[in-house]
Amino acid sequence: MQHYDVAIIGGGPAGLTAAMTLSRSMRRTVVFDSGGPPRNAASHGVHGIVGLDGVSHAEYRRRAWADLDAYGMAELREEGVVDVAHAAEGGFDVTAESGARVWARRVLLATGVVDVHPEVEGFGECWGRTVVHCPLCAGWENRDRAWGVVTSDPEFARKSATGFAAWSDNVIVFTGEAGPAGGVPDGDDGAEVIEGEIRRLHHTDGDLRAVELDDGRVIARQTLFWQPDQRPVPLVARLAKCLGLALNGDCYVKVDEYHRTSVPGVYAAGDLTTEEQSAAESVAAGSAAAFQIVTDETSR
Repeated sequence: MQHYDVAIIGGGPAGLTAAMTLSRSMRRTVVFDSGGPPRNAASHGVHGIVGLDGVSHAEYRRRAWADLDAYGMAELREEGVVDVAHAAEGGFDVTAESGARVWARRVLLATGVVDVHPEVEGFGECWGRTVVHCPLCAGWENRDRAWGVVTSDPEFARKSATGFAAWSDNVIVFTGEAGPAGGVPDGDDGAEVIEGEIRRLHHTDGDLRAVELDDGRVIARQTLFWQPDQRPVPLVARLAKCLGLALNGDCYVKVDEYHRTSVPGVYAAGDLTTEEQSAAESVAAGSAAAFQIVTDETSR
């Protein structure tokens, strides 16, 4: 069994940035990355990271590993992880999908989460392009278009037009069949509020054209802000059950201000810890988590 200072599970911005910080700190690191499409593979590219703005996700990974390979401290394993368990001698046994096992003194979870797409025709085709969950990530590409905001939060609905004014001066709100409890009048900032379940998105190759409601109404829109439900990846769900990994609610890994989880020696960074999700946020979290791993190791 090969031994490492740190096993990083997840090869996105958080995991790769952590691998860089650990490499420069002379920590032997293994990064498990299945190599499959990232959650935001359909988006226009990676944004918000100076010097890399707009690069494709594949190019981001390629450049990251070119940088990491120069240090010779990080190893890539192109497969997922199915289990992390306490090792008898301390540290952790990490079991990959192939059945191979490695030992690591510390583990950093950077797996992201799973987006649960609603059963709405056309949602998947538009997701990441003209149906977006983060205006800071994709608002620029959707600027000056007719926006719709899908929410059941009364306060969010009331303030939507103001909140999204930087990207569009034409915003309406979709609240679902009955709307939020007590109903929502047209927004305080003038946004029209429409009740009714969305059943279909009319689009051309993922370019949204209109929203169709279950009563047959078709409303022209070009962009939707829609945050679907999320759930933890299977590994995180397993660790919550078998390792005692604490979650906030049913989805996000609970961490302290130093990215430590409830399991000593296990850290977490990136989208799996928060609803505030972006590449830039993940980069910052990955760097901070790796720095803390080094700090904890040297202060033992």
